[in-house]
Amino acid sequence: MKAPVIQVGILSESEVRFELKGSYSNHSHGKYLSGSYTVRLQNGALELETGNQLIVIGEKLLLQPDHPGTDSFVLHEVTIGINFHWQKKEDQEFRGNLKLLSVADKITVINELPVEDYLISVISSEMSATSSLELLKAHAVISRSWLLAQIEKGLSVRTAGHEYQSAYYSDDELMIWYDREDHVGFDVCADDHCQRYQGITRASTTLVELAVRQTEGEVLIHGNRLCDTRFSKCCGGVTELFGNTWEPVDHPYLQRVYDNARDIPEAHTDLTREEDARAWIMTKPVAFCNTTDKDVLCQVLNDYDQTTHDFYRWNISYAAPELGELIKSRIGIDFGVIRDLVPMERGVSGRIIRLKIVGANKTMIIGKELEIRKALSATHLYSSAFVVEKTGTGESCRFVLHGAGWGHGVGLCQIGAAVMGAKGYRYRDILLHYFRGAELERRY
Repeated sequence: MKAPVIQVGILSESEVRFELKGSYSNHSHGKYLSGSYTVRLQNGALELETGNQLIVIGEKLLLQPDHPGTDSFVLHEVTIGINFHWQKKEDQEFRGNLKLLSVADKITVINELPVEDYLISVISSEMSATSSLELLKAHAVISRSWLLAQIEKGLSVRTAGHEYQSAYYSDDELMIWYDREDHVGFDVCADDHCQRYQGITRASTTLVELAVRQTEGEVLIHGNRLCDTRFSKCCGGVTELFGNTWEPVDHPYLQRVYDNARDIPEAHTDLTREEDARAWIMTKPVAFCNTTDKDVLCQVLNDYDQTTHDFYRWNISYAAPELGELIKSRIGIDFGVIRDLVPMERGVSGRIIRLKIVGANKTMIIGKELEIRKALSATHLYSSAFVVEKTGTGESCRFVLHGAGWGHGVGLCQIGAAVMGAKGYRYRDILLHYFRGAELERRY
C-alpha cells in the first residue's frame, strides 16, 4: 500500500483571503498564480481578485505548487478552537495543494497533501513539539490509524445506500452525537472536531519528524481492521466506551481502562452508579493523568491550552435563571428557569450519557456527552463526568457542577500518555495500555 494523499478542510467562509508564496499552477485553466488574492462567490462561481484584476474560475479551483518542498500558501483569519473557550483567528501557512470549492453559498478551502506530512503538523498542533519521543511516536500511530479508519468509514457511509443517522428525537428526548460524518467534500477537518491541523504554522522539530518517520505506515489494528483510535486531553482517571459517546457500536479495543499502572480503581467502583460516580468525582484518585507537573503538561498543552489548570477535577456554578437562558441559547430549547438536573444514565467513566433537564416550561432528556457539554457551557463544558450540587429553591436556586476530566475520555488520554512517556514507558506500551487487544502493523 502506498501512503495516501488526503484532503483536509481548513475553513468555509463567504470570503477568503490567501497569499501564494511561490508559483502555483492550475492545469485545468492553464493559469499560473502567485501573490495575494481575495476570493468571493458570484452566482456560485469563484471570483479571484488581485489588485485590479478579476479572475472568474467556476465552482472549483485546484492550485498545485511548482516547487512542493518550498512553496507554501497562507490563509488569513482561520478560526481555531471553534466553540471552545480559547477560540480565536490566526493566519496559517500550509504546503501541498490548495483547493477551493463553491459549496452552499460558502467557499470551502481544502489542503491536499501526503498523509505523513499531515501527521508532522498534527503532532505539532495537537501536542507540544518538545514532547518525549515515545509520546510523539504513540501519537503518530493513533493519529495515522484514526485518519485512515475515518477514510474507510467515510467510504462505507457513502456506499451504504441509506442516510447515516446521528440523532434521535422524540417529544421528551434528544440524543445526538457529533462525528466526522458531518463533513462533505474532504476527509477530515483541521480543528478539534477531528484532529488539530495547522499546516506549517506550528514549527515542528527534528524529534517530531523522527517520530513520524520511525513509525511510518504503522497503525493499530484489531481483527485485521484499522482501529478507530480516539483520544482526549484527560480521561479523569478512567476511560469511556466508544458507544457511550458516538454511535452505539462496541469496539473491543476501546473499553474501560483505569489510568494507572495496575489498571484498577482505588476501591471497587461502578461509575455507572450515581453514588459511586459521586464518590469518585469528588476525590482525586491516583492516575497517570492526575498530575500538576508543568514539564509534563507543557508536552501536551499548547499555549492556548495552558490557560486551563483544573482539568483533572473542576467545578462551575450557575444560577437557575442564568442556566435556563444559557441552555436556550446553546441548543435552542426553552426550558425556562431550571429546577433540576438529573443524571439518567452514566458510562463506565462516570460521564453522563443521558441528562434530564427539568425546567419551569419543559422537561426533557438530552445526550450524548458532547450535547450535554454544549448545553451547559457558553463554549464547551470540560466533560460530562460531573455530579450536581443544588442549593436554594426557585429562582434563587444555584447549581454547582463538580466534574472530572477534559474531553470525551475515549481511547488514549493525552496527559496520561505524557506521564507514561516521562516515566520511561515505550510507545508500544503506551498504546497497548489504552487500546486493549489491539496490535501494531505496518501498512506501507
